[in-house]
Amino acid sequence: MKLRLVPARQGASWVRLGVRTFFRQPLALAGLLFMFMALMSVAGMVPLIGLPIAMTLLPACTLGLMAASREATQGRFPMPLILLTAFRSGAPTLRAMLTLGALYALGFVAVMGLSYLVDGGGFAGMYLGGQAPTSEMLGSAEFQAAMWVFIGLHLPLSLLFWHAPALVYWHKLSPAKSMFFSIVACFRNFWAYTLFAGLWMGIMVLVVLLVTALSSLSGSPGLAASLMLPALLLVASMFFTSLYFTYLDCFEPEGK
Repeated sequence: MKLRLVPARQGASWVRLGVRTFFRQPLALAGLLFMFMALMSVAGMVPLIGLPIAMTLLPACTLGLMAASREATQGRFPMPLILLTAFRSGAPTLRAMLTLGALYALGFVAVMGLSYLVDGGGFAGMYLGGQAPTSEMLGSAEFQAAMWVFIGLHLPLSLLFWHAPALVYWHKLSPAKSMFFSIVACFRNFWAYTLFAGLWMGIMVLVVLLVTALSSLSGSPGLAASLMLPALLLVASMFFTSLYFTYLDCFEPEGK
């Protein structure tokens, strides 16, 4: 396996390829994202251990979405079982993937725990969906500090695991090595990833503005509420489709 360095403009190419590939198989890729979210939600409902279980499954499910993108690029229809790719890859790879998931779960719980210490759990309750934020809470210095603590610590955690599932599965690396090469790839191709993230954030903001404007022009305030979630899920599907291309361009193909 060899790390590749790419120019900054490649970040825009990843976005473009993600959007183009999504529209090759829109129903399949959108459906797989819905299944992925449903699986995470069901796992998260288990009392006490639900969150760690969901976080442990996250790398494996992310790999399933990347494998679906790969199928779509090759002109094939991704079937629902592709989401379980990591669980059908043999005992050694499955153990490595679950170890990777356990490490991510530990990191996520630690980051969320640190934010809890800052504001007493206000941000954690909102982020995890169990508590509706009030205007007073959103404006408090403690809540904002907890939010920035979470963002500041979760970003490097995400980079450690960005490519890790793909490297464990397609390159048979150990969890530790896959995390190391993942964050190195992200830093060595910093500007490409910065452009990639910036473009997706811009697309999301643009979609929100378009839905809001459409609702305003139609004179139907409820239209925004009806369209916003489907529109954002559509963007999320394209984003997850594009993840495969960030991996594909940053590492030599498996077997080389």
